[in-house]
Amino acid sequence: MPQSPLMTSSPSPLALVPFVSVEHMMKIVNTIGLQQVIRDIAGYIEADFKRWHSFDKRERVAAHSTEGVIELMPTSDGETYGFKYVNGHPANMARGFQTVTAFGLLARVETGYPILLSEMTLLTALRTAATSALAAKYLAPKGAKTMAMIGNGAQCEFQALAFAEILGIKKVRLFDIDHKATEKARYNLSMRGLEVIACPSAGEAIAGAEIITTCTADKQYATILSDNMVGCGVHINAIGGDCPGKTEIHKDILHRSSIFVEYTAQTRIEGEIQQLDAAHPVTELWQVFTGEAEGRASVDQITLFDSVGFATEDFSALRYLYDQLERTGHYTELDLLADPDDPRDLFGMLHRASNSPFYQGKITA
Repeated sequence: MPQSPLMTSSPSPLALVPFVSVEHMMKIVNTIGLQQVIRDIAGYIEADFKRWHSFDKRERVAAHSTEGVIELMPTSDGETYGFKYVNGHPANMARGFQTVTAFGLLARVETGYPILLSEMTLLTALRTAATSALAAKYLAPKGAKTMAMIGNGAQCEFQALAFAEILGIKKVRLFDIDHKATEKARYNLSMRGLEVIACPSAGEAIAGAEIITTCTADKQYATILSDNMVGCGVHINAIGGDCPGKTEIHKDILHRSSIFVEYTAQTRIEGEIQQLDAAHPVTELWQVFTGEAEGRASVDQITLFDSVGFATEDFSALRYLYDQLERTGHYTELDLLADPDDPRDLFGMLHRASNSPFYQGKITA
């Protein structure tokens, strides 16, 4: 058979990329156990935050529209590169679609070759919950047993179970303007050994709670928590405000709180602190995790984690997932990269695959 002058008999590098589908992700989580996965991801996130200066950090790249936002979240530690594609479309709920969907990738910096492609709708819920509970481990009142969940959508159960696993929360008080969402969450959580109370208002849900989580979906300046609702000594886990023009916490609460963020430059644009002057002091989580800054300093202090989600958390979650592939076997391999025998002969690879007479030996010189 006539051969291309660039063909070589040397073996080509492996180009198949492990892919974790939604089905694979569910199998991995159910094999290991949901709460154990959350605990494990929290450990990876904490370890990566403690090497904060190793990462290339930047605000996420966002394409905003009146309907929502589509974002890319990239980072690298110099050896491995990762990114997540994620959307946030509040109106999707009425269409029967998810408000947030995502997928992500890891690649080796040395070659640029991907080593993992994965769904991240489920994985984002897991890493968001893990990050929330990890922050609360440093910021929440000691011995906290009750959490209020304001907003009972797709994130609700993950958040509650993360706090149960990492902080030992026993009671969850629920409120959502959609009573069906509350009933859904109440049913799901009651099967997990938690005491679950559905409340008729946000104020009643907050009563007696040491930890308050806000997680609403509407893309607007909102007041989920007003100043008179929040007393001293609580921890606020504010995870719903995550883009410009979207907040949940009244400005006066922010002024009374010690505020902790993931990456200040991004949170100034997207978080609750977009309501504040740019000079208002905040503390980044990595500083608390490494002991460079103090977390909760007093019993009466209001601590507020202004969480918008950051690329290193997705990197950590993908890194954890990659480490589970051999253990669980729940993945498939994608022929994602063109990989000719000779890297210079991409054209020849294409024509050999087309059954061209030339490459089948039917045309001779």
